Amino acid sequence: MKATDRLPRSLRRLTYVLAGWLVGAAVCLAQQAMPGKITVADVIVPPGDFGLPNGRIASIVKTRAGSDFSQAALDDDVRDLYATRAFANVAVTKKDMGDGKVNIYFWLTPLPSRVEEIVYNGANHLKADELETVCNTSGLRKGMALNPIAAESARQAILRKYQEMGRIFSSVELAEGRRQGDTRVVFNVTEGPIVRLTALDFTGNDFVPDGRLRTQVNSSRAILGLVGGVYNPGMVDNDVSILEKYYKSYGFQDASVTRELIWAPDQRTVAVRFHIHQGMRYRVAGIQVAGNKTFESDRLLDLVHLKPGQYYDQNVVQADSLGIKTLYGNSGRDVGVQERLIWMPNGTPGEVTVNYEVIERPPFTVGEVQIIGNTTTKDNVIRRVLGIYPGQVLTYPDLKRSEAALNRLNIFEADPSKGQRPTVTVLDEDSENPVKNILVQVDEARTGSLLFGLGVNSDAGLTGSIVLNERNFDILRPPTSFDDLLSGKAFRGAGQEFRLEAVPGTQLQRYTASWQEPSFLDSPYSLGVSGYYYTRSFNEDNETRLGGRVTVGRRINDSWRVSAALRVEQVGIHNVLSYAPPDILKTVGDNFLIGLRAGVTYDTRNSFLRPTEGTLVETSVEQVTGDYTFPVVSIEGNQYFTLYERADGSGRHVLAARSQAGYAGSHTPFFERFYAGGFRSMRGFEFRGIAPEINGFKVGGDFIFLNSLEYQIPILANDQLYAVTFVDTGTVESKLEINSYRVAAGFGLRIVVPMLGPVPIALDFGFPIVKANGDREQIFSFWLGFFH
Repeated sequence: MKATDRLPRSLRRLTYVLAGWLVGAAVCLAQQAMPGKITVADVIVPPGDFGLPNGRIASIVKTRAGSDFSQAALDDDVRDLYATRAFANVAVTKKDMGDGKVNIYFWLTPLPSRVEEIVYNGANHLKADELETVCNTSGLRKGMALNPIAAESARQAILRKYQEMGRIFSSVELAEGRRQGDTRVVFNVTEGPIVRLTALDFTGNDFVPDGRLRTQVNSSRAILGLVGGVYNPGMVDNDVSILEKYYKSYGFQDASVTRELIWAPDQRTVAVRFHIHQGMRYRVAGIQVAGNKTFESDRLLDLVHLKPGQYYDQNVVQADSLGIKTLYGNSGRDVGVQERLIWMPNGTPGEVTVNYEVIERPPFTVGEVQIIGNTTTKDNVIRRVLGIYPGQVLTYPDLKRSEAALNRLNIFEADPSKGQRPTVTVLDEDSENPVKNILVQVDEARTGSLLFGLGVNSDAGLTGSIVLNERNFDILRPPTSFDDLLSGKAFRGAGQEFRLEAVPGTQLQRYTASWQEPSFLDSPYSLGVSGYYYTRSFNEDNETRLGGRVTVGRRINDSWRVSAALRVEQVGIHNVLSYAPPDILKTVGDNFLIGLRAGVTYDTRNSFLRPTEGTLVETSVEQVTGDYTFPVVSIEGNQYFTLYERADGSGRHVLAARSQAGYAGSHTPFFERFYAGGFRSMRGFEFRGIAPEINGFKVGGDFIFLNSLEYQIPILANDQLYAVTFVDTGTVESKLEINSYRVAAGFGLRIVVPMLGPVPIALDFGFPIVKANGDREQIFSFWLGFFH
């Protein structure tokens, strides 16, 4: 029997009632726990350029205003919007509006459109690749995602480019590319005419010639109103600042400059006039040093070249600061030197006090020397020229000398305009650590070159030149693979120089191969080896030379250098007339020579191409043997004096003095004897036109003595054209005596054409005043050579 069967019927009824009541209560409670229905009040898509019509978006979204909210339906809407591939992002937010209603927001981020085309309408004077370069620099290029900001930046850059070309009235409109969804960027260009500068004038200037001021500014005048000289407003405004800095650097503290534009009626040309208000030029009232503890003030003041009473010159002040730093640096101390200028001390107009404030630091020693940037060049090539070693006293001037030595290697990038150069710096310079690590930074430069040249001069006629040169050669690094050869790593990195040269010409031909190691086996000695073939036509004969030379040298210091050389030559003498003198006839055919030469050079010139100060002395002694045995002794000296210069140090008038003396033994063959005449010898006479002769044949002399005085006067303010006057004197004798001393005088021009290289074109007119019988005269001589 069941348990319930044993309960009274009344109790069973009560149980059923209570159970029904409990079930009903549970159902009511469950209904009260469920939320009420949520209704979508509105569906909002914030406006935007989505690349789809609004109706298309509305048809995709299934969530509607007035419908019951469903999260599952909303998730389907997001998936369907992504499926259109029109949006980079789809975000949904709900906003409770009360009373069981919500607003649904769809935040749509469109996919960026790609730039399929860039169009330059009206651009006739700039090539497409030039415009593309301008746009790329601004961040706009074909195939990238459209960025309206980059498109606008490119528009402005194109406009600046036209203005730099002198088309200052040009305009550039961005017709397409401003909006998301654009697939083209279209520039409408109105170029306008080129505006040229016809004049650059100055008023109020009496410090230096106007031509000198023109060399200071970046703007330039048009040649004949047609070539160059484009007007760039930004450049002219910058020229105003340049001129003010220029005057203030020479003591015109109150100088100010304004500019005036004088337009032609058609506005195609403009003249610029700079109005200069120089003001008073300040003189130095006093000079003081402060902060110095290691050296007495008098010791430092002795180094200062600027003196009381002189005009203030910023260049001299900076040089004096460097002199003080060098003195401290040589004792192992790094100092800072600040120039503090007090204008009008005590209210005195036109005076300035210069104070050199010295900030001393304790001496340091060198720690680790780290080298970076040399991806090809070996470390030892750099370390051997540094002169800085761990453990030594850190002498700060050596850092600059090391930088200069690295620069002289000519194998690393060195572009002042870009701030590129080898640097040697102290790490953690401001710390108290007495040991300082040194960082050497270099950038590998392109060291191989293939040069084609052309030259002409009155001594050797017309010559061509083909030169293959590698300045960072490594004879011990042959290629290990074909890729190694193509990459440029083979035969590179040891700081050696390898050169192949072919010089064909009308009167002279020369073919050479040379190799030079500046630090043989990392020693202070240099080693050079060369082989050559040479042929030259003279009035008396045709001469060929086939041989080789080995040279060992050593630089003692910045001024002194010694060398020793061994040459082995086969000298061929051909095409000699049958009635030539015995001195020539006996050399016909091949002549074998071995020469051992020792030389010493002293050089303090301030420039290799156009020195204005300093001395160059070269002496040598050579003993030759072989088919002939004879000595050759030679000494040559050059001295340069600056006699006048402009107030800013330019326009130097230079007096150059040169002397040469040489002696060869009595058994010297005629092709090794001395001759004079020609551009680099005695002007007014033909090349090899001065020498002892026999029956009209120049046979050379055993003694030469030449002297020259030349005065150089700049004509243009940029010092690229200068006149010379000269007196050349000397003789060539058959023995150690002076019987016929020649004198010639003349004048000439030196023309520096930057596009033809740094060597000036030389044009000289020489007129013999004292001459000897048989001398061959030549009034005009010239020298022109360039590479490209």
